[in-house]
This record gives sequence, C-alpha cells and structure tokens, in this order.
Amino acid sequence: MGQNGKLFAFLRRHRHELFDEGFQKELEGMYRQTGAGKAPVPPGLMAMATLLQGYLRASDATMVELTVFDLRVQLVLDCLGDMEPAFSQGALSEFRQRLIRTQMDRRLLERTVEVASRQREFDGRKLKALLKVAIDSRPLVGAGRVEDTINLLGHAARKVAQSAAQVLGWPLEKVCREAGIPVLLESSIKKALDVDWNQAEQKTQALQTLCQQLDSLEDWLKKNLAVQSYQPVLAEPLKVLAQLRHQDLEPDPAEGGGVRIRQGVAPDRRVSVEDGEMRHGRKSKSHRFNGFKQHIATELETELILACNVTPANQPEAEAAPVLQQDLERQKVQIEQLHIDRGYITSPVVEQVLEQGGEVLCKPWAPKNGELFSKSAFKMNMRSRTLTCPAGQTERFTLGTVVEFDARQCEQCPLRAQCTTAAPGHGRTVSIAEDEKLQHRLRKLVKTPAGRQRLRMRVGVEHRLAHVARRQGPRARYRGVRKNTFDLRRAAAIQNIESWQRHMERPVLKAA
Repeated sequence: MGQNGKLFAFLRRHRHELFDEGFQKELEGMYRQTGAGKAPVPPGLMAMATLLQGYLRASDATMVELTVFDLRVQLVLDCLGDMEPAFSQGALSEFRQRLIRTQMDRRLLERTVEVASRQREFDGRKLKALLKVAIDSRPLVGAGRVEDTINLLGHAARKVAQSAAQVLGWPLEKVCREAGIPVLLESSIKKALDVDWNQAEQKTQALQTLCQQLDSLEDWLKKNLAVQSYQPVLAEPLKVLAQLRHQDLEPDPAEGGGVRIRQGVAPDRRVSVEDGEMRHGRKSKSHRFNGFKQHIATELETELILACNVTPANQPEAEAAPVLQQDLERQKVQIEQLHIDRGYITSPVVEQVLEQGGEVLCKPWAPKNGELFSKSAFKMNMRSRTLTCPAGQTERFTLGTVVEFDARQCEQCPLRAQCTTAAPGHGRTVSIAEDEKLQHRLRKLVKTPAGRQRLRMRVGVEHRLAHVARRQGPRARYRGVRKNTFDLRRAAAIQNIESWQRHMERPVLKAA
C-alpha cells in the first residue's frame, strides 16, 4: 500500500489526545442532528478508521478486511484479536457521507491543528494568533471520463435510454428501437455512425444523423412517458443531454441548415457525463488538464495545513480564497504575512490582510511592452501619485485608471520611437492598477536579494502540496467537488499528524 507504517505506533500512543472526550461528543452530535439515534459503532473509531483508510489508500472493502487481518490496524482501533470486522463496508461509507453532510471533515482537520500546535514537544512552537500563511494550488485530474462532442452526446443519450428502460421495465434494446435511436445499440456511437471522421462532409452528415435520432428519442419520451412523474430518474439524464447539446452545438450557417459543432468553447463547458463538476483547466500556458484544483492554506512556521478547498479546474484562484479565509476565521487566527502566487492577488483575503495591517508577499506582475519602454521604465511616486516618463514628463494618476501623457510633448520627444506607437495626436498611455500600491511595493521587493529571499519563504506550501500529491496521486478518488474536498481534508489531516509526529520524535540537542 505504499506506506512504511511508522504512523501506526504514533496513533496508538496519541489517539486519545486526538479523539478526546470533547471531540468524540462532537462526532456523536452528527447523529443527533439527523435524528438517527445512537451510532451502532463508536464515531471516534470510525473517524480513526477513515484516517487510516486515507493513509493506506485502501478501498472500503479492503479497509473492512484490514480490521480483521492487519495487526497494525487492530492496534490503532483497539480491536486486537477480534475475529469479526469492526464495522461493515456500508457503515464506513455511511459515516463518510455523514462527515460530508455535517462538515465534520473540516472539523477533523481543525482538530489535528489544535492537537499538534499545543504540544510542548512541537519544537516549542504553538500556533500563534498572528500567522505566516501561504496559499497555493495544484491540478487534480477528475475521475470522470472526458470525451469529445460525439461521444459525450452518445453517452448522455444512453443514460436517458437506460433510465427509460428502468422506468418501463423494458430491455434497453427495445427502448432504443421504439424510440428510433438505433445508434445506441452498438458498442460505441462512432462505430454505429461508421463514417470516415477525417472527411468533413461525412463527419457533418454523421452529426446530423445523431441529432435526428436524439430528437426522435426526446419526442418519443414526451409522447410515451410523463417525464416529470419520474423525477429524478428521467429528468436528470434529460437535463444533462440538453446541457450538452446547448453547449457543444450551434446552428450551421451553411446552406441546408442543420447543426454543427460549436466554433470555440462554450463558457463553463461540461466535459464529462459522469462528473458534471469537472471542467477544463490550465495550470500554466503549457499545462492543460480536466478536473479540479486543490487549494491549501499552510502555516509556514509549524508546517500545518490549516484549511483546504477544491474548485472546478476553470475557476480562478482568487475565487477559491474566500472559502479558505472563512475556514481560517473559524480558527480565530489573523494573518500577519500572506504568501501567495499572482493568481490569488485579486482575492478578498488580500484586501482584508492589508486592511488589518498585515503584509502580502507575492511576485509582482512583470510589465511587458515588447521592445518599447515598459512600465518599469517610468518613475512612480505613490505618495504624490505622479508618474514620470523616461524623458522627464510627469503626470498625476488615480488608481484603477489609464494615464495618457501630453500628446504635444510626446510628438516632440526624441525617445518617442522607443516609447510608443500611438497615432499622431495621442501620447503614451500607462495603465494604473487598482492594487498599484501593492504592486509597486512588490516590484521594489523583488529587486533586492533580501526581498527575493522573503518571497522564497512560500516554498513551504509547495512542499505541503507535494506531500499531498504523493499521498493522493494525480487523479481524483471521487467524483464531484464536495467529495474531493473531503478527500483533500483527510489527506491534510494525515499530513498534519505526520508533522506532529516528526517534530515530537526529533532528537533534542543538549548543550555541552
């Protein structure tokens, strides 16, 4: 299972600190909130088993077996010698769902922070009210299958036909023939359409054929089934099919009409039938992926992961930060230094940190202007709100506006050819960002060795992400944002426990 097992003995010794009486009552509260009565298996045991499952990367079925056959697991769960499983596969799955519904997976992560940070052995450092926090993200490939437009439409249509067969109690083949969509009878849609996909005309005709059969399926359902009576058995698959047709197809302007595959990508395009929350994403200009982004907030001095969030891959980093911010506020901490990359620079958390007197550390946006003078060639005075060009012309500016230098002076300037390509009658323009004050400070910071050294402090969050990535792998274990948030929080909790263990077991150097 890829683990050396060092954590088992540590958890055995310290399980009662992690799952003390107070926290176990919190876990029991999950059952009171849903009116389910007393839990048949102690919630503390189930929570520990959930952590071990993440540590071992075991399936539900394997985890149940390990409670009988793995002495290490039995020691941690205090069921040594039992010949029957400590819980059933269904109980483990249901407990995970309960954690998700009640947000107790977030509380489990917070608990690891509380316990680890208050240990005197934790290198003598306790979690302070003022923190040095770093935020970063990594791509997570989704678990759902990603398909092209033809296969997406066929996959969605097959889901609709299967749902109709379930409602009617018919074989799928009968539904497809009655509904006039025989392409679903083959093992694949493209095999059923059987054209040379390199030939544009044949590809267009195949698309028309598929759409005609999709129309036939929808018309047949309207005539033969009251769709609303079978919510969500039929309504949800039909909704997915309609969504895919809307986002991937458009009217064909060519003679003869019909439809064609959309030119360009629709906003927020769905890429998988099985996982509707997966999206196309880009970690860099050259790194594209389909799935999600994982975001973590790490305290740099104690190396503890404080908060986690998962978003669809197309969502900007700045939109993920408020969730992390809320989770930090739950822990009643204030950020003294915020270390981020530029993707988070416009997030509300940056504004809050600055308003509270904290410091934001980030690489500045690099000014670019081709072979012409860049913005960095202009002298900016933030106190007087003035901008001076390389030739000495000065203009006042306001944040969030565009400064245009006097056209007459620009036309007479000997440096004009190096500065602007503006048409006659116009001077050089320079954009002033809303956060120009912050960007100006960051540009000054990056120019000095000491400043660059401070910017490199955020490497700690990159190390935490690397540990999480090694634990989870590059591909999502679950489908959907919420379940993958649970998995990230679990991985972060395990990482925190390992950090706690590492610091407690570090040899103490005695003075000579």
